Amino acid sequence: MGDSDLANLFARDIVLLRQIGSNPVVVHGGGPQIGEMLDRLKVKSDFVDGLRVTNEKSIEIVEMVLSGTINKQIVSSLNTSGGIAVGLSGKDGNLIVCEKLQRTKREPDSNIERILDLGLVGEPKNINTHVLDNFKQSDITPVIAPIGISPKGETLNVNADTAAGAIASALNARRLLILTDVAGVLDSNGDLITHLSVSDVKKLLKRGTIHGGMIPKVKTCLKAIDSGVKGAVIIDGRVPHALLLELFTEHGAGTLIEPD
Repeated sequence: MGDSDLANLFARDIVLLRQIGSNPVVVHGGGPQIGEMLDRLKVKSDFVDGLRVTNEKSIEIVEMVLSGTINKQIVSSLNTSGGIAVGLSGKDGNLIVCEKLQRTKREPDSNIERILDLGLVGEPKNINTHVLDNFKQSDITPVIAPIGISPKGETLNVNADTAAGAIASALNARRLLILTDVAGVLDSNGDLITHLSVSDVKKLLKRGTIHGGMIPKVKTCLKAIDSGVKGAVIIDGRVPHALLLELFTEHGAGTLIEPD
């Protein structure tokens, strides 16, 4: 989404999907833009296992960038491409109700597990599908910023892939499509794997073939499939019209993961 030309092509593809009878729901992130704004405002930010530790000061900036700047940019792009889009965050209509996410870390010397405090970071526990069902009956495409709400009313930062997976699961979606900046899941030689079963993914994870930032993405896909999503795809968003290539061509544009 950092490339304006690709972002405009993405918007046209989403509009086309809506016009042919599909019901796309767009969930976006914004890590680089958040990092840039935090640096500009001299707010320190740390990461634990790829998740941004979020305090009360930084959550305001996270929400401003995601729900304000990026969300409205995508909405505007969809609208100018001939569609009708409405921007939401997970706080609207209690769309994404979360619990605070906790992670544990085992100390290598003592073998003692300790709880890591990630601050205002959320794990989706309930998706209010009623909000999105209303869009399904119309010609409006929802664009969702991954900002959640706790039962106590706290604003929580949610990983975008996690939010997308939770929403896809709750909607019993036919496809979860995760756009990223790599070709997809790669084998040990660095070549793209175009199709995997759930069992295949688990084997590759165990061998360490899937590593780094790809691990949370495939785990999100596995969790979504386990919850009823028919298939999940990790797509190279740098490829023009990657969405259409994946959905309407035999070779696709990334790695398709399906149930066994």
